[in-house]
Amino acid sequence: MPFQPRTPRRLLALLPVALLAAVGAGVAGAAELSTADAERHAQGSFREYFELLSLPNDAISPEDIRKNVEWLEQAFRKRGFTTQQLPNDGKPMLYAEYPGSDPARKTVLFYMHLDGQPVIPAQWAQKSPWTPVLKRKAANGSWEEIDSAPLFSGPLDPEWRVFGRASADDKGPIMMMLAAIDALKAGGAQPAVNVKVILDSEEEKGSPSISKVMQAHRDLLRTDAIVIHDGPMHATNRPTLVFGNRGAAEARLTVYGAKVPLHSGHYGNYAPNPAQRLASLLASMKNDQGRVTVPGYYDHVKIAEADRKIMAAVPDDEAALKRRLGISQTDKVGANYQEAMQYPSLNVRGMAAAAVGDKVANIVPDKAVAELDLRTTPDSNAAWLGQQIQKHIERQGYHLVKGEPTDEDRSRYDKIASFSYQSEGGDAAGSQINSPVGQWAYKALTGTFGTQPEPVRIRMMGGTVPTAEIVRVLPVPFAIIPLVNADNNQHAANENLRMGNYVSGVRTVYGLMTQPF
Repeated sequence: MPFQPRTPRRLLALLPVALLAAVGAGVAGAAELSTADAERHAQGSFREYFELLSLPNDAISPEDIRKNVEWLEQAFRKRGFTTQQLPNDGKPMLYAEYPGSDPARKTVLFYMHLDGQPVIPAQWAQKSPWTPVLKRKAANGSWEEIDSAPLFSGPLDPEWRVFGRASADDKGPIMMMLAAIDALKAGGAQPAVNVKVILDSEEEKGSPSISKVMQAHRDLLRTDAIVIHDGPMHATNRPTLVFGNRGAAEARLTVYGAKVPLHSGHYGNYAPNPAQRLASLLASMKNDQGRVTVPGYYDHVKIAEADRKIMAAVPDDEAALKRRLGISQTDKVGANYQEAMQYPSLNVRGMAAAAVGDKVANIVPDKAVAELDLRTTPDSNAAWLGQQIQKHIERQGYHLVKGEPTDEDRSRYDKIASFSYQSEGGDAAGSQINSPVGQWAYKALTGTFGTQPEPVRIRMMGGTVPTAEIVRVLPVPFAIIPLVNADNNQHAANENLRMGNYVSGVRTVYGLMTQPF
């Protein structure tokens, strides 16, 4: 029976004791790649890494995406892969397959993405986000740029970091895989699994086309399991296995006032202020503890006691996390950080009404807008969450319109708003911890790094990757195996990758490829 993505009543169970016993009972394990050898092959790939980081990769520019695809295609071909560009409206995805496929071996499809977030160059502490630089931490705690020449030969300081857009998210993991292949070939070894790779070209735009592209090439991509190298490792930097991710959906709420902005002296205290009404409406959706108060919003969340034990075992230092975030208290949605990630969220990501700063004027705004993002879970999809919010808005006495209200609307209704939400896509996904890929990945990581301490196993991470879309096309178990440091500033200015993580990432990928499935 093919694997099916997790359903609300079929959530993750504890990793069976039998699995842990099997790991230590003489089961064939991953080939060993020493830290020194991994470092040598990492250094051999750093020049390519810098070249790749110098290519802008915002998917808003098809031409830039094509340049990245062409560069990566050559890099994979140089290492013996067969490759194929998968058409995608001018922004092709890249497929690569390592030679020597054996029907007797299991096949693993490795997913990564080659596109990156937009940049605001003025926010970066370097010449350009597209000119990668090497930095070390100064005595005062700041990052100082240093000559990159030592990176390519000589002793490698694991605390050095390369700064540049997509250094960690997600070009770093791609280069780690290529360096792992170099190590494999240098030792004259063959993978223990059939290796396939797909590089998404629009992940940072929500992977709108991944389902279409993968469905069109379903036979080419056929696999027994999927490994996703994206997202950050646990803050302890211990090897990390993740078995689910929240989804992300968008919504917009607009509250209307008068037809036009009004003089606040003439009409303040007379014409209702839509900014104030929007603030009150949003406040009605969450309490002071951060819990969503929209009726029904959490109704589908079911967390078994076994799952709570898994989450409690994750070594989160929440005191340190609060210090790093600069907060004294957390929202009271879950008992801990991991448990909070199991619930759908309702986040105000932006608000606008009239102007502020040097453009401010003494007016009553004509409308106020809030942009929301809704983090979905396997048991609470975007359509369900959007419906609950819409019902809540109507219960607060609002008449909902599509677009600008008409004169008739304005004459009949006191409270007028529009609300639109994403009803498709943005879905979450989950895989069982004791699935075949979960067991295989655990063996590979413990075979590479040992069990003291053992890898961190996370039931569901808060960030979003297009796992749900992928497993709808290829219904097989998956594991998310992050490789980059947690404090990498992904999606923000000064994104970076710790060199110690680059080396350990090479070892991780090597271990996965050489672990019999």
